[in-house]
Amino acid sequence: MSLPEMNENETDQETKPMVTDEEKDDFNPKLQDDGEEDADQEMNCEDEADGLEKPKKKCVPGILYLGHIPPRMRPKHVRNMMSVYGEIGRIFLQPEDHCIKRKKKKAGSKSSSFTEGWVEFRDKRMAKRVAASLHNTPMANRKRSPFSSDLWCLKYLHRFQWCHLSERLAYEQTVFHQRMRTEISQAKKETNFYLASVEKSQNLQKLKKKKEKKGEVVEEKSWNFKQRPTEMEIQMKRIKDKGMSVKDHKKAQVKSKAIQEKSQSNVSLLAKIFNSGRAQD
Repeated sequence: MSLPEMNENETDQETKPMVTDEEKDDFNPKLQDDGEEDADQEMNCEDEADGLEKPKKKCVPGILYLGHIPPRMRPKHVRNMMSVYGEIGRIFLQPEDHCIKRKKKKAGSKSSSFTEGWVEFRDKRMAKRVAASLHNTPMANRKRSPFSSDLWCLKYLHRFQWCHLSERLAYEQTVFHQRMRTEISQAKKETNFYLASVEKSQNLQKLKKKKEKKGEVVEEKSWNFKQRPTEMEIQMKRIKDKGMSVKDHKKAQVKSKAIQEKSQSNVSLLAKIFNSGRAQD
């Protein structure tokens, strides 16, 4: 190896800068990404640990029962009045029966009202507070309000869910439809029996006219039954059994009436005496 070649190599080594391991890591983008991922994993682990230590409480809904609803109150009024105290979910108001509506229509009034209702609060704790604070209090504080003279009738339904209400309504509807079916079937049976009896009577009348034309004797059926005796007949029978005459029986009745009148007069006198003694005491 010649001398000029040696000098060139030495100069090259002197001009090249020295690079440390840390600086190499900085220049390597893959190593930077790995370091960032490790930091993110550590942060996620810390967040999970915090979540395990402090779990969030779930908001369980609560349902209030409205026992009294004024005639002009509608679901929108209930929502506006209840939403002041907390977040409200679903509202259901039970309308009147069909019979009551028919009676009102016959009377000339077209107004429809509700009998009872259910209100769902998003938080059951708020529902309990509302039921405890608003029960037996006026619905509105303003005198001009149409509900100022009415009182709240609220009750918190413990462990009651909205599905229970839907099940109850479905059950009531099925019972109503079943009752209507039975009534309709009974009405059909009665009408069929009536029509059959009418046809039978018409046929019998035709046969009777035919026999009369031929000159045959028609036997009419009669109801042979014995009527129960009246009170007068029973009394007369008792008198005859005792051997008393009618005059003696009348005299005995007159005597009994006189005795009853005397006893009533004595009772009135005794009542006056004792009442006056109590008043003096």
